[in-house]
Amino acid sequence: MQLTAEKKFILLASTLTSFLTPFMGSAVNLALPDMARTFKLSSITLGWTVTAYLLTTAVFLVPMGKLADLIGRRRIFVTGIITFLLGTLLSGLAFSGVSLIIFRLIQGIGGAMIFSTGIALLTSNFPPENRGQVLGINTAATYTGLSLGPVAGGFLVQQFGWRSIFFVALLPGLAALFFVLRAYKDDNQQKSRAYPGFDLKGSLIYGAALICFMLGFSRLPAANGFFLVLAGVALLVLFFFFESRQAYPVFETGLFRKNRVFAFSNLAALINYSSTFAVGYLLSLYLQYIYGFPPRTAGLILIAQPVVQAICSPITGKASDRIEPRVLASAGMGLTVMGLAALSFINPHTQLTLIVLGLVFLGTGFGLFSSPNTNAVMGSVDSKNYGVASATLATMRMVGQMFSLGLTMMIISVVMGNVRIMPENYPLFLKSLRLSFAVFAGLNFLGIFASLKRGPSY
Repeated sequence: MQLTAEKKFILLASTLTSFLTPFMGSAVNLALPDMARTFKLSSITLGWTVTAYLLTTAVFLVPMGKLADLIGRRRIFVTGIITFLLGTLLSGLAFSGVSLIIFRLIQGIGGAMIFSTGIALLTSNFPPENRGQVLGINTAATYTGLSLGPVAGGFLVQQFGWRSIFFVALLPGLAALFFVLRAYKDDNQQKSRAYPGFDLKGSLIYGAALICFMLGFSRLPAANGFFLVLAGVALLVLFFFFESRQAYPVFETGLFRKNRVFAFSNLAALINYSSTFAVGYLLSLYLQYIYGFPPRTAGLILIAQPVVQAICSPITGKASDRIEPRVLASAGMGLTVMGLAALSFINPHTQLTLIVLGLVFLGTGFGLFSSPNTNAVMGSVDSKNYGVASATLATMRMVGQMFSLGLTMMIISVVMGNVRIMPENYPLFLKSLRLSFAVFAGLNFLGIFASLKRGPSY
């Protein structure tokens, strides 16, 4: 593949950001107990240090993707890297739990800009015959970040403290900024004439719905928690109703109404992320609090899932060109159910090999699911809707991750209360853990039927 200097810089920048964002997410999980000790955070407040990033990313992802169509993808991508770097630096300098959450919100806005434009830049700058190769490189960077995050994060926390994770993450971010700025092409001409305006009202309704939904879950079973959840559901219904009547919507609802494969494939993705994302968060706390492992050891154990996933995904992605994607994806969800069900029985004396085996099942299941499901989504739309399909799938991923943590925080709040995780609270913490995994297993089991219901993709 012959690359111009501009294409090389774009590929390098996109690859580095694809590594950086999952690396940061998985590394921060290992720093949570250290953060809690530094700022004396309760379990619910600690959860918000992760949720704040996911929430802002989910809220801004779709609007930023649409804004990129209006003013240029490269411009939003550069602004996103700068914003992400600012939030990362400030997070490392945080002086309280509240300030850390606020700085993670800034990180999330930058992450939304990066997520909504990185793949689009690759797609628009490389010809069809090379897109599979560059997207493969990009995907490999994502899994490398997921794999190295727990190991590197655990080592950094153990040797230099939790702040070092944020400072080290500045290096690939600065390198990505350098490379994208070297890509000299001005993308003002990428402004689409098909969208004469930005759907601000739709964006505000969408953001308000997600915020109400997430805040409500964190406050259940209190009365205001139920009110906020209901308000979030009502706003989401209003959002879909409003967008279906817009000439230039911020979110394409028509694909959900008219395309069965697209709709149920995205629903399956939403359910799968909702039932798996919090596993790393919960097991990181379990291994460090219950087992007493240092962060580095906990990270080495947690690496089992992304490594297996990285091995399986390219194989199953290629297989989905010959085998019906819904078969592979549904089988993957079945394996995920088995892994989650096994983890729902953990206790203070559970053998480490059983935990690793559960992670292997999850990694294999997700590896079987992810690539074929993505193939089904992208194969169900015309080429003119590739960007919309990609952004929608990314939204399902972020909302699912946010919901996964929100559900976890709700269970912990109901079972254990808003208290610090201390030895006297370990029995209730374990009860919360087991209940969370059982709920996730049940949710993923229902997802199998959504995956099968999509029908044949070809």
